[in-house]
Amino acid sequence: MVGTEETRLIVIRGNSASGKSSIAAGLRDQFGRNLALVAQDNLRRIVLRERDRPGAANIGLIDVTARYALDAGFHTVVEGILYADRYGAMLENLVRDHRGTSRCYYLDIPLQETLSRHATKPDLEYLTQVTDGHLRDWYRERDLLPIGIETIVDSTSTLDDTVKRIMRETGLDEVPAIDR
Repeated sequence: MVGTEETRLIVIRGNSASGKSSIAAGLRDQFGRNLALVAQDNLRRIVLRERDRPGAANIGLIDVTARYALDAGFHTVVEGILYADRYGAMLENLVRDHRGTSRCYYLDIPLQETLSRHATKPDLEYLTQVTDGHLRDWYRERDLLPIGIETIVDSTSTLDDTVKRIMRETGLDEVPAIDR
């Protein structure tokens, strides 16, 4: 078992450029301190400099990091593409083992919309490294976890609406932030 009855675990999955990182940042901005962000891109690409493949080391690192944060009393957001066939078992075990409130969200954004969102990213170096071709190659339509634990968020939900929804559905909107 991991975390406490008071901790919240939020999993945000979806294709590249679907808004996962923006939503996670919005949750932190809305909530404040005591909300850990466990970002797949950071752990896989920056910490390990690893390719996304079945059985890769980042899968365990994401799990251990989320569990550590929950055990330390942090509400925790795990976000990333997190393909169901590679990360699904880890995510299902994490949700099953968490003592508190757990909610999973899948951003169901059409490919054309992800391409449009990607084009608005301000990091020009990133835009030259990650092309529309990459996004097309990586795109998986409705890559849902097989046990049906995800709430689907579609492209009609704005960033602000999605953040408010997650705050409300997880109860974070009623939990005082702890100044650590």
